[in-house]
Amino acid sequence: MTQLPLLALTMGDPCGIGPEIAAKAFHSPKAHENMRPLLVGDEATMARAVETTGVPLTIRTVSSVSEARFTPGTMDLLPVSSLAPDEVVPGAPTARTGQAMIDAITRSVDLALSGECDAMVTGPIHKVAMKLAGSEFHGHTELIASRTRATEFAMMMAGDRLKVVLVTIHIPLQEVVRQLTPAKITDLISLTARSLTERFGVESPRIGVAGLNPHAGEEGLFGDEESRLIAPAVETARALHPECAISDPLPPDTVFFKAAEGHYDAVVCMYHDQGLIPFKMVHFHDGVNTTLGLPIIRTSVDHGTAYDIAWKNIASEGSLLSAMHMAAMQARNRIRR
Repeated sequence: MTQLPLLALTMGDPCGIGPEIAAKAFHSPKAHENMRPLLVGDEATMARAVETTGVPLTIRTVSSVSEARFTPGTMDLLPVSSLAPDEVVPGAPTARTGQAMIDAITRSVDLALSGECDAMVTGPIHKVAMKLAGSEFHGHTELIASRTRATEFAMMMAGDRLKVVLVTIHIPLQEVVRQLTPAKITDLISLTARSLTERFGVESPRIGVAGLNPHAGEEGLFGDEESRLIAPAVETARALHPECAISDPLPPDTVFFKAAEGHYDAVVCMYHDQGLIPFKMVHFHDGVNTTLGLPIIRTSVDHGTAYDIAWKNIASEGSLLSAMHMAAMQARNRIRR
């Protein structure tokens, strides 16, 4: 690779903390370490974010990626919307601000698909804002998967010490067992194995698999989902990936500690909070959301729009900087192969 990875960053929801943390991130010396960042968003909104945060940052507007210069202390900005200052009210998204948010996402996806950038990094968005803009999608992942025509994809929450992947996500707990199948679990273990190698450079991944029930069912005393659903999936995944070390279903109260101590490269979890609670205990300030299975590299902050503190110069840019560095790392690993 002759040049540093080029990242397209979306500003996120203009009515949330996205513009502020983007301004702070671009001001950080870490923003230009081993990468070239380009902000895709709204010029007036980002100018206001620079003023609100008080960071000494110059905005350079470009009409194409080729015009960007990636100079420290400067934000190269590719505008995709023209919002008036009075249109952006903290915590009060509208159809116009929602559309600006969506346009930044779709433009960044297209830049990644065309090869004009090596990865995209997304700021926080809100489902209400997407709905106001008339989007049929509920969030980033569905929108990006549709635009890239991806059919197999999953969310990984990733940090230096812990990485978790979820079989089921935003559904009630009573629905989890109904949606778990051996095929679905096998597919996610397989996707995790491939992604650890292709994106994270792990040649022989070690994957911990969390059981569903306390003590992983205690040999059927507390449930049979481990033997009926999860163990068969593990056996199939082992046959598909002999290069991987894939655990039997493990007690959820210990597998995350073992992973954080370095025994596993990732943990496959059966439901949302099973993985997100331990992950945020370890990586609340620097966690990254990355989407596996896409034809492009996409990382994101692991938090929301935080409407309650938007435009108050309170929000931390830590997760965004971590997402930028993880995107650049994945781009380097993919290009090397």
